[in-house]
Amino acid sequence: MDFTHKYKQQADKLKGLSTFEGKRKTKWHSPSNIALVKYWGKRGNQIPQNPSLSFTLKNSFTETEISYIYREQPGISMQFLFEGKPNPDFGERIRKHLLTLREFLPFLNSLGLTINSSNSFPHSSGIASSASAMSALVLGLCSIERDLFGTLQDEKDFLQKASFLSRLCSGSAARSVYGGYTVWGKDGHIAGSYDEIAIPPEIKIHPDFLGLNDSILITSPEKKKISSSRGHSLMNGHPYAEARYGQARANLGKLIEALENGDEKCFTSTLENEALGLHALMMSSNPGFTLLNQNTWNIINAVRKFREASNLMLAFTLDAGPNVHLVYPGNNKKEIIEFISNELIRFCHEGMWIDDGIGEGPTEIYT
Repeated sequence: MDFTHKYKQQADKLKGLSTFEGKRKTKWHSPSNIALVKYWGKRGNQIPQNPSLSFTLKNSFTETEISYIYREQPGISMQFLFEGKPNPDFGERIRKHLLTLREFLPFLNSLGLTINSSNSFPHSSGIASSASAMSALVLGLCSIERDLFGTLQDEKDFLQKASFLSRLCSGSAARSVYGGYTVWGKDGHIAGSYDEIAIPPEIKIHPDFLGLNDSILITSPEKKKISSSRGHSLMNGHPYAEARYGQARANLGKLIEALENGDEKCFTSTLENEALGLHALMMSSNPGFTLLNQNTWNIINAVRKFREASNLMLAFTLDAGPNVHLVYPGNNKKEIIEFISNELIRFCHEGMWIDDGIGEGPTEIYT
């Protein structure tokens, strides 16, 4: 299906906005996600060069309230607040995204928007804040469309459009509109997968992988030296690009099989291969760079030793930054928390870490 064509056609019916009185509002709670198979490299309009697999988090989320009024004067009118205070830099980013989304949501030209957003997690904490922030924003915009035009009444249609529009703002946000495991990118291992939207894969997950925990160890609060957007662009002409895209597809197949069969060893080795492979690409880019620090490596080495000694399932993964995500089943939580408290906490910035795990996805907040 060509979703771009579909939503452009639908946009013709979203231009004639009738006048309404007073202020209306919508509010969404949308979580971040952690990629198990990494998306690194894109083409065209936010299309991934390889498929990715993630699970949506539970405790790391953005809440965004959008108040809207009818405006006679056409054009984008927006005020952005973060935790109740103006944030000009991020507000300008939101404005640019609204200008892009206007092609598919032309009624934005007739609204005055006040957007108030907050996160449950600290800035630069190793959590994909753009995934939660942009998905929360777009879910709100889709709710506004539904309110004003009576469209998107079917949940599947609503979430597909939210995933499509979220992708245009932040690639990883396309995955955050769903709970549990999510695949983004067309691939033969997943029926009904697309490049333009993410989907929840129709596979039967083994019970051992239904309640995974994600403990996020904060090794540095500093802003990344190179943005993810810049990192993606360095895949253009990268000497290992095609091999990487093939590796990601193969790893997706391995992880899907492991999730279905409950194969902890395959899951662990593939997850860690993906994490280190992502950062190897950064180091071998031109110019090369690294986002990892010494404490990242200290944690990785300690995890490997602990796993060998305890024989417990404990895997690490990394996002585009130095902080470490520890992934493990719920029945190992007591031992892993003790391990973090006794050995790993010294490698965390000011002892910071976040207790998280698989969540059920976004929710609309009715006030």
